[in-house]
Amino acid sequence: MGSDGEQLGIRPLPEALRMAREMDYDLVEVAANANPPVCKIMDWGKEKYEAGQRLKQAKKKSTQVQVKEMKYRPKIGKGDFNTKTNKVYGFLEEGNRVKITIMFRGREVQHPELGRKILDEIADIADDVSRIEAYPKLDGRNMVMVLVPDKEKIAIKNKAAAEAEAALAAEAEPEAPVAPIAEAPPAETAPDEALVDTEALVDTEAVVDTTVDAAPSEAAAAE
Repeated sequence: MGSDGEQLGIRPLPEALRMAREMDYDLVEVAANANPPVCKIMDWGKEKYEAGQRLKQAKKKSTQVQVKEMKYRPKIGKGDFNTKTNKVYGFLEEGNRVKITIMFRGREVQHPELGRKILDEIADIADDVSRIEAYPKLDGRNMVMVLVPDKEKIAIKNKAAAEAEAALAAEAEPEAPVAPIAEAPPAETAPDEALVDTEALVDTEAVVDTTVDAAPSEAAAAE
């Protein structure tokens, strides 16, 4: 097989080696169990380098899931319980599996219901980001439960948190100021001179009327 994948047919080994040397390539056996064996002319150094690069890229893209472990005691205090459970919650949000162990001492092992109660409470708290892979089981003096992250639940939780944050941001934005309403200018009043002229006009008419009335009286007296 040539370097470009071309089928060169069945060739004796010396001839195949000669062809590879003429191309300044290597003759590499790719299918030893075939009859006859299949060889390929290629640049072996370049092929190894490219294979290493492909492997590195595959490792970068692959998600490595780690197993975390958190240990509790049946008589654990509320504060320690909250601290440990918050860490369990964080491990699950990061995509890790979590093994939870209840350690019994002495006669405590005679009361497995105490450990089961703690494990049930942890499972309820982390229910929105996980699911139970291995249900609580008593193993010697320990009770073990395994939680794994649930991608669908985590996506729903993150979406709800983003929507709530957007709603709060919208409420915090200041309202646009309202433009003030323009008041109408006050109506202009007639000047006082107009009133004075009107009164003068009225008085003048009165004088004229009096003069007209007085003329006949004087004529009668002359008679």
